[in-house]
Amino acid sequence: MTMKRIWTSLLAASLMSLSLYSAAATLLVGSYTDGASQGIYRYRFDSKAGHIDPTPLQVVKSVSPSWLVLSADQRQLFAVNETPNGQVSSFSVSAKGEIKPLNQVASQGDEPTHASLSRDQRYLFVANYAVKPDPGSSLVVIPLARDGKLKPVVQHARHQASGVNPERQASAHVHSLVLSPDGRHLYASDLGADKVFIYRYDGASADHPLTPAIPASVALPPGSGPRHLLFDAKGRHAYLTLEMSAEVVMFDVQDGNLVERQRLPLAERQEAAAKAAGGLHLSADGRFLYVSNRGTSNEIVAFSVGKQDGQLTLLQRRSVEGDHPREFTLDPSDNFLLVANQKSNQIVVIRRDPRSGKLGETVQTLQQDAPSDLKFIE
Repeated sequence: MTMKRIWTSLLAASLMSLSLYSAAATLLVGSYTDGASQGIYRYRFDSKAGHIDPTPLQVVKSVSPSWLVLSADQRQLFAVNETPNGQVSSFSVSAKGEIKPLNQVASQGDEPTHASLSRDQRYLFVANYAVKPDPGSSLVVIPLARDGKLKPVVQHARHQASGVNPERQASAHVHSLVLSPDGRHLYASDLGADKVFIYRYDGASADHPLTPAIPASVALPPGSGPRHLLFDAKGRHAYLTLEMSAEVVMFDVQDGNLVERQRLPLAERQEAAAKAAGGLHLSADGRFLYVSNRGTSNEIVAFSVGKQDGQLTLLQRRSVEGDHPREFTLDPSDNFLLVANQKSNQIVVIRRDPRSGKLGETVQTLQQDAPSDLKFIE
């Protein structure tokens, strides 16, 4: 190939990349509906300018759809309805992004906060956080019909609380359910138990797809409160937020087990009010990890990620310019980070430098009542 043809190919690839991210993406916002919010909001997002069109494309009425899950082909949407006597809702998503309700089933527990889909798209795993000890927290398994509708719960799992913190750990509190990249294991982070429970997944078992792995759990420090877990793309390393101690833990993944290698603080101050770790996300290239810390800190803490060992190095602390960053996400271009500030009723769009990983100026602050989750349809 001649030098001219090489440069032509490179230019074409660059232009294709630019055109991809200049097109508008669809942003879905889950929210709490105790106030003015009506449920799920669908917005147009300009990945070139980093701007959310303030006029929603669609508002889908749903009661406190606090966590959203998209199917692999992004043609189905699932939401947990975080209320006492919780529900889980299913929706279809058209080629144009229009959302239509399909059905709803009971989560058979209180305050479901998180859900994830099995890799084969046959089951939805739901975490019933359950604020009150009775009936308590549970992990439930919900089968999916071929048309995307939800079937009744087929399996329950419950954990033993640590009881270290009498106010927050008197009972178990399953906070998130995350599958390994290969789909063979499900990890249940339990804030009330101070453990991450590990289950083997077998999609061929219609009524009992989850069984405890060996080992069946990984213990975290007493009173630390595991919240959200995240794997890197290859499944070699995992990262976990400890909500109550405001720390992030880095693990090596060995045959499904989590082996702790590093634990770092998120809060600069030691008072309990400054410690409330939340979500975490990796950049698309895996070079940077971002973690939210709520409470009186209200920050995104950025880390660089070791290329070989996956270990973390503190890079930056950045204010979210609001209160209680319940969740956040990176946009499809990886040039912007969007924060759902639940208690200050806003979505904040922050510019990101993909090379350094650092967060820069605030591009936009959009008023949105009680946002809790952000997902992109690409």
